[in-house]
Amino acid sequence: MRKAAVVILMAILPVFGFSQSVFDKYENMDNVGSVIVNKGMIDLVSKLGGMSDDAEAKEFIDVASGLRNVKVFMTEDASVTADMTSTVKKYLKSSKLEELMRVKDQDVNVKFYVKDGKKKDHVSELLMFVSGLENVDVGHNGRKLETVLVSLTGDIDLNKIGTLTNKMDLPKDLNKASGK
Repeated sequence: MRKAAVVILMAILPVFGFSQSVFDKYENMDNVGSVIVNKGMIDLVSKLGGMSDDAEAKEFIDVASGLRNVKVFMTEDASVTADMTSTVKKYLKSSKLEELMRVKDQDVNVKFYVKDGKKKDHVSELLMFVSGLENVDVGHNGRKLETVLVSLTGDIDLNKIGTLTNKMDLPKDLNKASGK
């Protein structure tokens, strides 16, 4: 009986102890650029910024301190784009995310999904999926992107998302999620 309990506990424990994202598989792919910022780095930046008298820095710290992690994945590869699209669709079916808004401009599609937070105008997860960016240059080497996936988790105030996008150099389309 004890062995069965230990086996069950060992099988269930990883689900509660590790919060791996379905999108983490893109982090090590050759044709995917990624930026992953975890809670430890967010806390460090918040502590260092807390020493500043700059009001804008304090507002950024206020927003950033509620984040658990930021994940950005970018690709120009059509097969990876297809996989990302499929993974996002599956994730949306299994999660409690709901569409906040979508923007279409020529071939570019931007979709925002959120999971409600504990307070009004706050969300616990914000997912942005951008596709059709065929002519967008990134970096100094002339890389062209097709798809961008951004995942923010934590306590996110949608009214202050602009501060976060400016300071962390995230896609400016995230500003649209605040409705401003």
